[in-house]
Formats: sequence, structure tokens, C-alpha cells
Amino acid sequence: MDQLIDILKSAMPFQTVPGGLLQEIADISTKQSFSPGDLIYALGDIADDVYIVSSGSVEHTLGKETDAKKHVKILRSGGMFGWAAVLEGQNTRLAKTVCVEKAEVIRIDGKGLIGIFKTDPTLGDVVMSRFATMIKKEFTMPETTAAMVPSFKQAIGADSMLGAEVTGMSLTVYRVSQWLRSPRPYLMLFGFGFLLSFWYLTVEVWKLPRFEDMPGLTEVVTEYFSKDPYYGLSVYTPDYYKHIGISVQRIAIAFTLATALGVPLGLFMGWSKKFREYIFPIFEVLRPIPVLAWVPLAIIMFSGSETPVIFLTFLASFFATTLNTLLGVQSIDESYSRAAYCLGASHWQTFRHVIVPGAMPYIFTGLQISIGVAWFSLVAGEMVSGQFGLGYVINTAYMMVSYPTIVIGMITLGVVGYITSALVRLAGDYLMQWRVRELALVDD
Repeated sequence: MDQLIDILKSAMPFQTVPGGLLQEIADISTKQSFSPGDLIYALGDIADDVYIVSSGSVEHTLGKETDAKKHVKILRSGGMFGWAAVLEGQNTRLAKTVCVEKAEVIRIDGKGLIGIFKTDPTLGDVVMSRFATMIKKEFTMPETTAAMVPSFKQAIGADSMLGAEVTGMSLTVYRVSQWLRSPRPYLMLFGFGFLLSFWYLTVEVWKLPRFEDMPGLTEVVTEYFSKDPYYGLSVYTPDYYKHIGISVQRIAIAFTLATALGVPLGLFMGWSKKFREYIFPIFEVLRPIPVLAWVPLAIIMFSGSETPVIFLTFLASFFATTLNTLLGVQSIDESYSRAAYCLGASHWQTFRHVIVPGAMPYIFTGLQISIGVAWFSLVAGEMVSGQFGLGYVINTAYMMVSYPTIVIGMITLGVVGYITSALVRLAGDYLMQWRVRELALVDD
């Protein structure tokens, strides 16, 4: 399967497609082998599939009525053909394709491919624009043929009640509706159902060793949704939301500080070799020290019970943010900076318009990691020196032998942590829409 995904990734239209969608495309793909001289499809056949050459070579001959500048093209590994299957209003093949030497091709269901990209119209339009570029540049077809590739955002606008321009809300509603029609939400529910069933059976039914003393699913759910909880914490008690609010507040402060300090530090370390030589060795000495090792110093350095927890949460988040930002700057090809200098840009202009945007994908990857490790270190800090928060709830429940409350705290941590990570991903997607458009036009 990994080899199949690598082949899909090598095709020009799919080079910007993320791994999850590539896996979906792989699921609707099949492999076929052909011998020299075999006809893969003829001019006028039904255009139902898209093909990618895996090995060998094939000859692609466009019909004379297509007005192509060059009618014959030899395609080798990674070459894509059969693109008539994605054109709107085109049901038949525009070319004849014959195997030149023993070849293996990947055959992708055309309707299934369109259906996959309808679930993500923004990315779908990027891929379709790359199809259009390939049709014009590689197959020398006229602009009128390339314009027949579908536009998913326009389709949403046409389906809207007023036929108005697509808005963020209509796009979101469309994506949700497409997501609900796909198998993904139901596979997700199946996964959760399997986990809960395993928990119920191992603890309450089979009572397996090492599981029999754990709180059961029935006990936890009963306590979680009880208006009068036996151990004092449920969705109906004000303290539950107080602990969540305090933990979220600590995360927000620590994450903001880590971002405000870590991103500039990483940018400057990546931008200035001399600055990096001074700072990076110290950074690398401090980074491997576990958060728990900082607890005594945090209590000594900071008064009260709140500041040490925020400091401990900040530390892990800061190191993750800084390191990923540094790697983002180092990943930028130096030719971009040299080109900016040749065009008369100053150091500051190059830093602002080349370095910062180029590092943004790594920065937001670092921020997603950062928010996750912030929750790890927050729980450790609240267990040691906090008086409120989800970590404090879990630690206190353990000491008071309130095992269902421990699980309630853990579930809450998972849900809230997932939401905060999703918010960071959404912010990154919104701020880096320019990058998606740039990738779409890279071959235009």
C-alpha cells in the first residue's frame, strides 16, 4: 500500500494531496499489467478511469479533432493519462493509448476521485487546477479543454439558495454534509464503540487480571452524568467546569507566552548563524530536562501556587515551538533569499517576506505539538503544586480512592485537548491559504 501511495504522490496533480486523502484515492485504485502492443483504451471509449504509469511506458495519441499542438506523447513512471474522466461534459476518450513496453499502471475510478475531492472543495480546486495545467502544458491541449475541469467551490455556489458567491459558512456546511456522507464518521464511531466495548468486557464481564480493579464503564458513566454524584464530580456540578476553566486559562497563558517567545527565538536562531551559535547550545542543554525536574526550582522561584504551574506548562510548549520554528527556517532554500537580495530587498524585507512565510508550515506544526505537550506538562504541574485544575482532580481522586473521578478527569483532558489542537489546526489552515494557492500555481 505504501508503494501505491508513493506512485500516486509522484503524479503531478496529486503532489500537494495530504496522506489521508492519498489513502482514500488508493482505496479506489487497482493495478493492471499490460504487454507491449496491448491497447489500454481506444479513441471514443467511455472515459471512466484515470491512469498513472507505475512502470514501463505507454504511448498516448490524441485524436486530430482535439487541436493539440503535439498529438503523440510517451508516458513513463509517474505519468498520468486518461484525464478525460475528470472533465465536465466529456464522456468519451480523446486519445488512444497503447503499451510500448511491458507496463504496470494504476487505474483510479474517475467518479470516486471526484467524490473524494468534493469533501474538501479547497484542496479539490487545487488538484483540478493542476490537472488543467497538466492538460495544457504536458498534453498541449487548448485552453477550452483545460477549462472543462470541475470547480468545486463554484458547484457549491450554484447549489446555494441565492446562487451567491461562496461564503465561509456555506463552505463549512457543504464540507460537513460531505463528511457525513462519507464512511469516515461511521468508522470513527466504530472505533469508539470498539474501545468502549473492550473496556466494558474486560472490566465488568470477563474481569480479567489487571483489569478487574479498574472502574467499569457503567460506574464511570453513571457517576459522570449523575445529578448527585457519589464522589462529588459530574457534568452537573459547578466544580467540574471550574476545574476545566482554570486548566484552559493556564494553557492559554502558557501557550501564548511560548508562542510569543518561541517563534521569534526560533526565527532568529535560524536566520542568524552567529546568534544560533550563542543560543542553541544552551537551548539544547535545557531542552531534554524533564518538566518534573523543574518542579522544585519553579516552587522556589515563583511565589504562590499559580505561577509555578504556568511556568512548568510554558517550558515544554516553548521548547517544541522554538525547535520547529528553527527547523522551518533551515528548510528554506537559500536561493530564495539570494533572489530577494538580487532584486534589491533589504535584510529586514527578506526576513519578513521570505523567511517568515517560508517557515510558517513548520511553525504551525510546532504549535500543534506545543499545545499537546502543554497539556502533558500542565497535568504534571497541577498534580504537584496546583490547587485547582484537571491534573489536581486526577491526583486528588487517586489519593481519595475515587477511581471513577480519575477516568472522568482523563476523558475530559482528552476532549478539551483535542478541541484546543483542532483550533490551532484551523488557525493554521486559515492563515496559510496563500500556500495552498501557491502550490496550485507552481506549474502554471
